[in-house]
Amino acid sequence: MRNDIVHGGAEELTYEIREIVEVGEALEGMGVSVRWENIGDPVAKGHEVPGWIKERVNIAVVDDENFGYSPTKGLLKTREFLARLRAEEEGPAITAEDILFFNGLGDAISKVYTYLRGTARVIGPTPAYPTHSSAEGAHAGDRHIAYDLNPHRNWLPDLEDLRNKVRYNPSVSGILIINPGNPTGTVCPERVLREIVKIAKEFDLFLIADEIYANIVHEDKKMVPLRQVLGSVPAIVMRGLSKEIPWPGARCGWIEVYNKERDPVFARYVKTLHDAKALEVCSTTLPQAVLPDIFSDERYRLHLREKARLYGRNAEIAWRALRNVHGILAPKPEGAFYLSVVFEDGAIKEDQKLDIKNKKVKEYIEGIVHGIPADKRFVYYLMAATGICVVPLSGFHSPLSGFRITLLESDKETFTAMIREIADAITAYLNSK
Repeated sequence: MRNDIVHGGAEELTYEIREIVEVGEALEGMGVSVRWENIGDPVAKGHEVPGWIKERVNIAVVDDENFGYSPTKGLLKTREFLARLRAEEEGPAITAEDILFFNGLGDAISKVYTYLRGTARVIGPTPAYPTHSSAEGAHAGDRHIAYDLNPHRNWLPDLEDLRNKVRYNPSVSGILIINPGNPTGTVCPERVLREIVKIAKEFDLFLIADEIYANIVHEDKKMVPLRQVLGSVPAIVMRGLSKEIPWPGARCGWIEVYNKERDPVFARYVKTLHDAKALEVCSTTLPQAVLPDIFSDERYRLHLREKARLYGRNAEIAWRALRNVHGILAPKPEGAFYLSVVFEDGAIKEDQKLDIKNKKVKEYIEGIVHGIPADKRFVYYLMAATGICVVPLSGFHSPLSGFRITLLESDKETFTAMIREIADAITAYLNSK
C-alpha cells in the first residue's frame, strides 16, 4: 500500500472466546465431538425463550411501526419506562434523555471507547472481558490498562492496585466495573463499590459499569447496582436483553447516563456519543417495542429466579468438584453463568500433555501448541482429549494461567459428569511428564 492503513491499535483486537472455535471446528472435522463451553449464549445451549415472551413478540410483529426506524436515542416509550423503573430505585434520577439504545451492548462498548479522546484511558479489571479490553486498547493504540482481581479473595478487586495505577497513570480518566463479573462470576459487594466510587471522586474520574448480568445473581447473593452508591460521580451504566430473556440475536443494549450535569467535560463527551449514534439513524426497533411489556410482567421475575437457581446449582456442583483438585484455584461464582479456574504458580508447564487416542488429532494438536500461552496449551489438549471447549484466561488479557467455563448446561447429570471429567483432566495434565 502507498500508506500504512492499519489502525495503531489493531493488535489489541482479540477475542479468544470465538477464535478458539476455529480449532474446535478443525477437531470436529477429525471426528471429535466438541462440547462448546466457550461462549455465553444460552440459546446455543438449548435454553428456550418462555412462550409468553414469544407471544408478546408475535403481537408486536403485527405492528408495521416495529419494522421501521426508531428515534436515534431509542423508542421514547421504552426510554420513559426505564427511567420510571430507575425512579423507583435508590440513586440519582435520570430521564428518558439520559438513556441511549445501541445495536447490542457490543456496539455500545465500541462507541464508548472510540469517542474518547485518544489520550484518555479507562482502567478495567483483569481477567478482562475482551470486548472491553480490546476496544479500550485499540482506541488508545496501546495495551489495555488493568487492575487486578484476586482469585484468593473470590476475585474481588485489588483496591490498592487500582488506587496505585490510577495515581501513577495520569492518563486514566475512567474506571470500568463489570458486575456481576465476566469471566469470574463475582458479585461486587457494596463496600467495594463504595471504595471504587471514592477513588473516582478523589481523582476526578468517571465510571463505567457493565451490568448486563445484573438480574442473573445466585439466590443467596445481592447485587448492588452502581447507581445506588454513585453519589455525585459521573457514570455510564450498561444494560441489555441478551442474557436475561435470552435474546442475544435481538442486538438490544443501552446505556444510562448519571450525573451528566455535574461535569461539563463529561456532558460534552456524552453529547458526542449521541451525535455518533445519530449517524447510524437508530437501533433495532422490535426488541425495544416489547421490552416494557416483558419487564413489567410478573412472570419475568419468576423466569429470572428460575435461571438464577439453575446457574447457582451448577456453580455449587462445579465448586465442590474442583475445590480439592491439587494445583488450581476455583472460586465459587455468585452471579452470571461463568466459572474461572486458575492454575497455581508453577503448576502448569510447557511439557505437560493429555492422552489423545486419535493419531490424526494428536498430530494436529502437537503441531499447534508450540509458542502459545501455557493455559491455551492446556485448553487445546483438553478439547482434543475430551471434546470440552473452554477459554484460556490468557484470552481475557490476564497474566494468570487458567480457563473459563460456562454454567449454562441445564441437565444436572450431564453438567456434573462434565465437571468431573474436567477435574480428572486437570489432575492428569498436571501429573504428566
